[in-house]
Amino acid sequence: MTVFIPIQRFLSLLAFMCAITTVPSHAQSVDWSQALAGEHRSEANRARDPYRHPAETLDFFGVTPTSTVLEMYPGGGWYTEVLAPVLANSGTLYAAHMGVNESPYARRSLGAFLSKIGANNDVYKSVVITEFNPPESLAIAPPNSVDVALAFRNLHSWIRLNTIEKAFMAVYDALKPGGVFGIVQHRGNPGMTVAQMKNSGYVTEEYVIELAELVGFDLVAKSEINANPRDTKDYEKGVWTLPPSYRLGDQDREKYAAIGESDRMTLKFRKPE
Repeated sequence: MTVFIPIQRFLSLLAFMCAITTVPSHAQSVDWSQALAGEHRSEANRARDPYRHPAETLDFFGVTPTSTVLEMYPGGGWYTEVLAPVLANSGTLYAAHMGVNESPYARRSLGAFLSKIGANNDVYKSVVITEFNPPESLAIAPPNSVDVALAFRNLHSWIRLNTIEKAFMAVYDALKPGGVFGIVQHRGNPGMTVAQMKNSGYVTEEYVIELAELVGFDLVAKSEINANPRDTKDYEKGVWTLPPSYRLGDQDREKYAAIGESDRMTLKFRKPE
């Protein structure tokens, strides 16, 4: 006996079967070990891996070898060293650095970054350098082109420069619909004022989530990958008291070394489809 299934019911059944058998690419773990062990990384940078948890963090944000990634304010390129080798053959890494005329610090930072990139094209061939320097430069990547945008400990700088809203909007415009905005930031205690955030380098989760949602992002996940409960967040020189900055020099250095790097929020946002 032949059984006929109405076409709408058949299509619904087919869609259901596809949904339960398809694993999204961002759920697949990436082998970061070769990039982390690469000779292009200094011993000083490798020593920070236990504090920054790069493999776990990048997996959480869904970076894959075929991703188009945007790294905001890459600084000296600590995370660029990890991302670039994995993206070298099939991905793209937009590095949105500071403006060359923004400040003396920006010139030094960008100069060091360019020297790093230029010294090893095999590792950094996926890197496309752009500029975030509002209001002059906001084209950090082509519109709707980025799978994953990343901001590592940059938010306090944008708050100080009064550019954080522009940064979030620029990231939103660069991301594809459904794209991810991953944030790792020194985590402040609830109730901090904006002035306290500027002075200390710590930013509250509430502030970040409220701003991201105001721009249009959806918060989809949090992680404690980069948490540090030993961080008391009450230092006269702010987060820069802790390693690797050691703003107080040798004063109580062993105490701050025992605390380690800062307590950090790890937030995953998504641009709606």
